[in-house]
Amino acid sequence: MDKKVIIEFLKKIELFRGLEPEEFVTLADNITVRDFAAKALLFRENSPRECIFMIYDGEIELFKKTPGGAEVILSIFGRLDFLGEGSLTDDSPHSTSARAKINTTAFCLHKEFFAMHGPIALKIFSNIARVISRRMRQTNARAVSSSAQYESGRTRKEHDLLGDRNVPYEYYYGIQTLRALENFNITGVSLNFYPVLVESLAMVKMAAAKANYELGLLSRSLADAIIRACNEIINGKYIYHFVVDMMQGGAGTSTNMNANEVIANRALEILGYEKGQYQYCHPNNHVNLSQSTNDAYPTAIKIALIQSNEKLVMVLKELIKAIRRKGQEFAHVVKMGRTQLQDAVPMTLGQAFEAYAVTLEEEVERLNENARLFLEVNMGGTAIGTGINAEPEYSPKVIQHLRKITGYEIVLASNLMEATQDTGAFVMYSSAVKRLAVKLSKICNDLRLISSGPRAGLNEINLPPMQPGSTIMPGKVNPVIPEVVNQIAFKVIGNDLTVTMAAEAGQLELNVMEPVIVFSLFESIEMLKNGMDTLNQRCIKGITANEKHCRQMVENSIGLVTALNPYIGYEASSLVATEALQTGRSVYELVLEKKLMTRKELDKVLLPENMITPKVVLFKDV
Repeated sequence: MDKKVIIEFLKKIELFRGLEPEEFVTLADNITVRDFAAKALLFRENSPRECIFMIYDGEIELFKKTPGGAEVILSIFGRLDFLGEGSLTDDSPHSTSARAKINTTAFCLHKEFFAMHGPIALKIFSNIARVISRRMRQTNARAVSSSAQYESGRTRKEHDLLGDRNVPYEYYYGIQTLRALENFNITGVSLNFYPVLVESLAMVKMAAAKANYELGLLSRSLADAIIRACNEIINGKYIYHFVVDMMQGGAGTSTNMNANEVIANRALEILGYEKGQYQYCHPNNHVNLSQSTNDAYPTAIKIALIQSNEKLVMVLKELIKAIRRKGQEFAHVVKMGRTQLQDAVPMTLGQAFEAYAVTLEEEVERLNENARLFLEVNMGGTAIGTGINAEPEYSPKVIQHLRKITGYEIVLASNLMEATQDTGAFVMYSSAVKRLAVKLSKICNDLRLISSGPRAGLNEINLPPMQPGSTIMPGKVNPVIPEVVNQIAFKVIGNDLTVTMAAEAGQLELNVMEPVIVFSLFESIEMLKNGMDTLNQRCIKGITANEKHCRQMVENSIGLVTALNPYIGYEASSLVATEALQTGRSVYELVLEKKLMTRKELDKVLLPENMITPKVVLFKDV
């Protein structure tokens, strides 16, 4: 690569601010240009720190592995960003790994350069100190995402009605998102925790750009840049630039502006401009054209919830399959049925599990039925449903594009004023989610109870042991998976109440409480999805039956006397049951002793397998 190109590039990097022209020449002479194919590693966690990398073209993702082996993406770097500056100040190994997200060209500067060029090193150290100082201020203010410690330090100045602010250059969001980060550091859960919501925001913005272009409100080049930026986000890029807290004031304005700013800045790059040059592509004037937060935000939420429901139902169906397989596996295992925790009549363990499968099957349709309510949206209603600042033809056009982009049969609400203030669909869907949680919790209550023991409980089934259960009682293993699903259900039930109260809190033409509705619903869906998968993989599939113990309890149960009612009458049956309870003797033994039935008759009636399905029995007819 030509040295002049390298020097001009290096001058744009804050790390080298203040260097003299001849020092840039020296710097360029020591630069190594390296090309990295997609997924190629630049450095690995725990490897020695050796180089500073400056990205000339492409993208690099910084990641770290958890103790369980999962990867956590910390940040994504693009052109003009640098990383690895710790090699100048820290002798410890890399604490993270870095790899090319796409084909990438980077300039590498080995740390030995600084030992040989002291004056240049001092200037660079000074710049690093300034960057670190700014990061510390931001971290202390808790105003940035967890990836802030990996910023390059370069900034751009942006302006809004409250004044000017410096925004980290590598971030695609802008000043309004920065203010939202400062104002709403509430839950620690940002938009990017729910990628489906980010993707849905991009779908809405893409549909709007296409409609605006067709109406002659956007130029072809500007519309294409916005559409391309949206498409990149839909495909998973730039997700870590969606950083505002899920809980926020302003009815979702911060979320909407986070999307507008990221899309605008990426569109600017596509057009050949720098981030922040909003005179060419503006977050409000162009990306948010013909929209308000009050129609774009709820529409994106609804699209995201439809997609999330599909994934939730998919996990639910897998759980149902696993439970039904256990029902088939345990079809021959006779056990005692119980009502009010008292012995009732015999049944099979398979019947119990089949009942669980059937009750959960009902929830598939309930969830899908309520999710269909989200197909009705208010795009084009803008602020309160009057459609101010939107062309009359905008609504049908944007709906048409949304249908093509999402693949869903999205329709325009018949009354946009009503649709803008109504949150009834969220209430209905939340109720369906709660109903699923309640049923799951009941099933887990049963699993905990019938697995109790192993010596002093029911001990009808064995749950797969997951971890030691006590720090003081050796050998104790607890039903930790059903327990965690119970707790998920409690949280989901609480979230449903939150949704209800937030929906009720709407006033006049808008419900400003939608952010907490959104957060509650996505949290419930995520917890249930993970909880059901955990229940399936780490509990249901490994359940075994204690068949002999189950049969012994049936044979010794006083509940068997219920089957004798048609043959010896209710009074005689009650007397036998009472005496069996008082003496500890079996029902079988007492019936023979009192000559109420012959052994042959009794064996036929009391065969447990004959008592688990309906049959017509005439009094004294054996």
